[in-house]
Amino acid sequence: MSSLASYKGPKPVGKAAARNTMEEDEDDVLISADTLPEHGNATGGAAAEAEDMDMDGAEKPKFAALKASEMTSGGKSQQRKIPIPPNRMTPLKNEWMKIYTPLVEHLKLQVRMNVKSKSVEIRTSKHTDDTGALQKGADFVKAFALGFDVDDATALLRLDDLYLDSFEIKDVKTLHGDHLSRAIGRIAGKDGKTKFTIENASKTRIVLADTRIHILGSFQNIKTARDAIVALILGSPPGKVYATLRTKAARMKERF
Repeated sequence: MSSLASYKGPKPVGKAAARNTMEEDEDDVLISADTLPEHGNATGGAAAEAEDMDMDGAEKPKFAALKASEMTSGGKSQQRKIPIPPNRMTPLKNEWMKIYTPLVEHLKLQVRMNVKSKSVEIRTSKHTDDTGALQKGADFVKAFALGFDVDDATALLRLDDLYLDSFEIKDVKTLHGDHLSRAIGRIAGKDGKTKFTIENASKTRIVLADTRIHILGSFQNIKTARDAIVALILGSPPGKVYATLRTKAARMKERF
């Protein structure tokens, strides 16, 4: 173990030595961030800006819209099969020309009625231009199958913002027996007066098929009609529902 005498601390620095050290530090060259050259020279920056301007001024490639027949892989046609309820087969046969004509002439679809399977089959052809034609045609035939008139269902082919909404009375409230019958009667009204009032106020079309209710219209109008029908199912008096519809109809007129 070394003794304390053998330990040597740092030697004191004299004033003259400290002065010489400070003079040597002053001779060092200081480099700051301001004195550094910018990344790339001026010629390179101008060239980059010119290249960006050339890219902006170049014309963007334009591609023609694809046809419905070109969107399928292998050129195969798409097909839909819409089942028809037995009670709508006779009206379908009677109104077949009104259903067949817009699907073939306007949407350029191939249509046939399959009596054996009680369905309507539609598919795209090489003349089909609209990519959404098959979906529009399926919605049109489905609307007729649910019980809507042909003229009302045709609106689905002409307008893009029309939809179908279906629900059951038991989805709103569980009713049985006479209570269920009274709820259906409140929705229909005497001679269909309540249903017609809701249709005219909300600009929709309503079909009462036993316990199922189908509504055709725009999104906001369907919501208005559905709220009125739900209120009737829950037991609200028709007068109160009429007042609510009148208020909503006036608000919709002010909006548009």
